[in-house]
Amino acid sequence: MINEILLGLPLYIAVALSVIIIFLDAFSGKNKSLIYLFTIISFLLLIGASVYSYSITSSVSFNIENSLTKGMLLLGKFPLIFDIIFAIAGLLTIISGVPYLRREFDDYKEFYTLVLYSVTGMMIIAHSNHLIMIFVGIELMSIAFYVLTGFIRNRITSVEAALKYFLLGAFASGFLLYGIALSYGATGTMYLNQISNNILSGNIDLFYLQVGYALIIIGLAFKIAAFPFHQWAPDVYQGAPTIVTGFMSTAGKAAAISAFVIIGINFLPQIKNVELNEKLADINNYIEKSKFIIAILSSFTMLLGNILALIQKNIKRMLAYSSIAHAGYLLIGIVANNNDGFTGIIFYAAAYTFMQIGAFVIVSNLEIKESKLNVNDYNGLKKSHPWLALFMAIFMFSLAGIPPFAGFPGKYILFVSAVESGFTWLTIIAVISTIISMYFYIGLIINMYFKEPEGELIIANVGSSYIALIISVFFVLFLGVFPNLLINIAKSLF
Repeated sequence: MINEILLGLPLYIAVALSVIIIFLDAFSGKNKSLIYLFTIISFLLLIGASVYSYSITSSVSFNIENSLTKGMLLLGKFPLIFDIIFAIAGLLTIISGVPYLRREFDDYKEFYTLVLYSVTGMMIIAHSNHLIMIFVGIELMSIAFYVLTGFIRNRITSVEAALKYFLLGAFASGFLLYGIALSYGATGTMYLNQISNNILSGNIDLFYLQVGYALIIIGLAFKIAAFPFHQWAPDVYQGAPTIVTGFMSTAGKAAAISAFVIIGINFLPQIKNVELNEKLADINNYIEKSKFIIAILSSFTMLLGNILALIQKNIKRMLAYSSIAHAGYLLIGIVANNNDGFTGIIFYAAAYTFMQIGAFVIVSNLEIKESKLNVNDYNGLKKSHPWLALFMAIFMFSLAGIPPFAGFPGKYILFVSAVESGFTWLTIIAVISTIISMYFYIGLIINMYFKEPEGELIIANVGSSYIALIISVFFVLFLGVFPNLLINIAKSLF
C-alpha cells in the first residue's frame, strides 16, 4: 500500500489540497494573500511530488489486484509527466493572473481554488485506467473551466462565453458518457487494460465497440476543439478572462489529449506477429479505419484552424483558431499509434504549454478593459516594451515551428511518426498548414518591429507576470536547443 501511495503521490496530494483549500477559503475571511500563497505552494509541492514519484518508479512495485483503487488508477511514469505539465501550467496561471485580475476585475480567492480544482481533474484524467475515472476527471476539470470562463461576471462577453461553453460542454459530455456505456456493453469491462485484452482476444461485440469508440472520440474532440467540434472555441477563448484562456487552451488541451492517448492505446491495440483469423481481421480493419477517420479529423482541424486564423483581427481569436490547429497537430500522434507518435504528443504538449501560456500572458498584460486586443494595437511594441516584443516574437516563432525553438522538434517528431505509420499524406497536409500559419505568426512580429504604432503607445504594468514569462521563454529555448532530454524520457514511457 505504501508503494502505491508513493507512486500516486502527486494525485493524492492534489485531492487532499483541493479539500483543504475549501476550508481555508471558508475560514480565511477576506485574506486573499493566504489563498494565493497556499496555491503557489500547492503547485510547487505537486511538481516536487511528481518528480519524486517519477524517480522511484523503476525501483518500486505493487500488486494492482490488491491496490487501494482496485486498478482504476494508472500509476507510473506516463501520468507523472503530465502531472508536471499540469502543475507548471497552474503555477504560471496563478503567478500571472494576479496583476491581470486586479486590473480588469478583482482577484477573488475563488480564482485560485478553481485553478487548483481544475488541475486535480486533469491529474485524474492522466492517471485513469477506468472509463468512469476519465469521465470524473473531465467533468471536474470542465466545471472549473465553466466558472473560470465567466469569472468576470460584470462583463457580458465573459458571461456569454461561460454559458455557451457550459451548454455545449454538457452536450459533449453526453456523447462521451453514452460512448462509455456502449463500450462497456461491447467489451464487458470499463478497465482500459482489460478492454485492450478483450479486443486482442476477439471477446467483444465489434459493432457496439465501433459506435462506442466513435462517441468517445466526439466527446474528447470537443474538449480539444478539433474539427468539426471546434465552433465554441473562438467565442469562449475571446470572452473568457485572457489569463484563463491561456490556461484552458494549454493545460486543458493537454489533459484531453492524455485521455486520447490512454484510450487510443487500449481501444486501438497494435496487433503484431499474430496470425489473423476472421475475427482478428475484422478487428484490425476497425483499427485501421479508426486511424483513418482520426487522420481526416486531424487534417481538417489543422487546415481550418490556420486558414481561419489568417483573417482574424482580434489577437485572442487569432490564437484561438491557432489553438484549434495545434489540436490537429497533436492528433497526428494518435493517428500514428506508435511510440514515436505518443512521444511526439508528450513533447509537443509540454512545448505548447509554455509557448501558448507565454503568449497569452503578454496579451493579458497589454489588454485594457477588453481594448488593445487588435493585432494592429501591437504595432511598434518594441518601442514601448522591447522585452515583451522579444518574448512575443520567441513565442510566435515557436508556435510557427521555426528552429531553434521548442515548436520545431515537437512538430518534427509528430510528422515523422505519421510517415512511419503510412500516413505520408497527413504529414504533407501538416506541413502545408504550418506554412500557412507562418503568415499570421510572422505578421504579428512584423507589426511589433517594423510598423509604427497607431495612436498611443501601449503602457503595461507587468508585475509578477515577468516571472511566468521568463520561465516560459526559458523552457521554449531549452526544449528547442536540447530536445533529446525530454524526448528520451518520453520514449521510455512506451
